[in-house]
Amino acid sequence: MRVAIAGGHGNIALRLTRLLSERGDEVVALVRNPDHAEDVRAAGAEPAVHDLEQGSAEELAGALNGADAALFAAGAGPGSGAERKWTMDRDGAIKLLEAARSAGVPRYLIISSVGAESPPSGDEVFSVYLRAKGEADQAVAASDRAWTIVRPGGLTDEPGTGRARLSVEPFRGRVARDDVAAVLAALLTRDDAAGKILYVNGGEEPIEAGLDRVLGQGA
Repeated sequence: MRVAIAGGHGNIALRLTRLLSERGDEVVALVRNPDHAEDVRAAGAEPAVHDLEQGSAEELAGALNGADAALFAAGAGPGSGAERKWTMDRDGAIKLLEAARSAGVPRYLIISSVGAESPPSGDEVFSVYLRAKGEADQAVAASDRAWTIVRPGGLTDEPGTGRARLSVEPFRGRVARDDVAAVLAALLTRDDAAGKILYVNGGEEPIEAGLDRVLGQGA
């Protein structure tokens, strides 16, 4: 499998790249900063420099040629203002979606956030972030790609356990970035994940068993 990851230098993306590379998949890591190329290469990816905010979907499609899946793991980051939540967290995700369609990439995954299903009003940056995520998710869900939306809770750098709590219903919690990456790696191989919105937080159920339960029973 060949996977293109937007935001390839991010904390979850680098973890996911290592998992995919170790199992023999090819990864293209889309990064804005050329200085990050060596980091993603060390994790096992082929770097491709592209600015999601300034570049065009047509330019981006070239980096996606031959990919089996595209994954949006980019974000404006916690120190950014409200405007970049729109231009990156929403518009960047939609631009990657358009590029995936142009390049014929059938599978599309996006890392969203719990709270995007019913974002608050107001001008606070986090409220804007959740609205931007929600609008990106709506565009993804309305697309003709085989999409999956993953909405984790609060992210931590604690070591992963290979276990999680998974649901199609919103719930809050905290989850290790390692385990979010493991969930994403598993989802990329599952046709039954297409068209699903999944919530993930820390838990005690093995990830594959949790996915079997949630995707098989819709609960």
